[in-house]
Amino acid sequence: MNTAMSRRPLSAAIVVLLAILCGAFMLPAQSAAQRVVMMGGEDEPRITKEQRSQAVDSINAALLEIYVFPDVAQEMTKLLRKNLKDGKYDDLDRVGAFSERLTEDLRSISHDLHLSVQPRQLDPEPQDPADTLTDEQRLQRRLNQARRDNFSFRKVERLTGNIGYLKLNGFADAAYGGPTAIAAMNFLGYCDALIIDLRENGGGSPSMIQLISSYLFQEPVHLNSFYVRQEDSIHQFWSQAYVPGPRLTDVPVWVLTSKYTFSAAEEFSYNLRNLERATLVGDTTGGGAHPVNRVAWDGLPLGMSLPFGRAINPITGTNWEGVGVAPHIVVPSEEAYDVALMDALETLAEKKTDPQEVYALHWALDGLKAERNKLELDVDDLGQYTGTFGPRRFWIEDGILLYQREGRDPYPMFPMGDDLFGLKGLAYFRVQFERDDNGRVVSLTGKYDNGHTDHNEKTE
Repeated sequence: MNTAMSRRPLSAAIVVLLAILCGAFMLPAQSAAQRVVMMGGEDEPRITKEQRSQAVDSINAALLEIYVFPDVAQEMTKLLRKNLKDGKYDDLDRVGAFSERLTEDLRSISHDLHLSVQPRQLDPEPQDPADTLTDEQRLQRRLNQARRDNFSFRKVERLTGNIGYLKLNGFADAAYGGPTAIAAMNFLGYCDALIIDLRENGGGSPSMIQLISSYLFQEPVHLNSFYVRQEDSIHQFWSQAYVPGPRLTDVPVWVLTSKYTFSAAEEFSYNLRNLERATLVGDTTGGGAHPVNRVAWDGLPLGMSLPFGRAINPITGTNWEGVGVAPHIVVPSEEAYDVALMDALETLAEKKTDPQEVYALHWALDGLKAERNKLELDVDDLGQYTGTFGPRRFWIEDGILLYQREGRDPYPMFPMGDDLFGLKGLAYFRVQFERDDNGRVVSLTGKYDNGHTDHNEKTE
């Protein structure tokens, strides 16, 4: 779960927690012994019976103090105590296996995908040079990594039909990734429709949710609220009153989702869905709505990811925990891009009044439909289209109909239906064959994406 920037200041403790939760580029103060390092394989340390008992006690205390739902915390602590007493953990002397079993037990009651127990390294002489760095140096190291990753902005593109496309694989802290986000949104500032691809987005920072969302609304909008159990407080999160560059307030938006879409990416999708600001296309998302704190204990070779709050959507009064965010258009995630693009083209074609713009949109739409619904013709059927039509020649090679205009390179053709063919590698041109009263192909019309046409009779 992710939260957007509050309209009133948060306590320092909550800021640290949110940074940990959202993968922000900000490190909490920790001792070297508290830093969690994932372990596994032959190097994985063992855990003693006494440590297993201490771990259960420590986890239970943290659950009762912090976990977002106190009644669920009570049930989880009962289960861990019972399993420990019944000897169900006695054979789990490897940290990884013990941590995995604890996670399974906790989730069997909570069904909370943000709640987990993980191994960590206790070696007082860290082998990883990064463990000798100061917090400031570690922050700079993470910032450098984030910059090389372009703050998770994978692609910004203008598609046919003046449709904008943003592929975002994470929500970086806007304090660092803000300039990149602003540059991306300004590049897309004059598109007629927008597709935001979150299919590989596993979450991130609330501040980036706030920044990108602010480009989609004219006035500040209540995006989300956030309840913190330890404070017994609710913080409201709103879009910003000002953004650098043009807003896209009247631009229809599509958001692509998958089962991998998680946490902050789910909040972004959930917010826009309930504000009726976007059409979601793809799979139902992962279902993780709770922010987490990283908890570890001196002397124990494990730590945990512990949810401490929950989202409260101002419209639904609830969130997507455990159920995910359902798309408006349900399709396999690998098809979501094509489906959203076709929907965007159809939507724009219905809205536009300029005949040339409408023609271009339908041209692109027909091309996409042909790619998704491929027609197959055997060689005998293709043979009726061979021959010379003025400066244009058609022949079959290796079962493929080829086109060549005099003095130019050949192109493979593909059927689009009703004697209409497209050309692979030449998207702006198509060939419409025409028949006489006896059904023989006798001429063709060359069609262009700008509406222009030309005509050739069959000469050979």
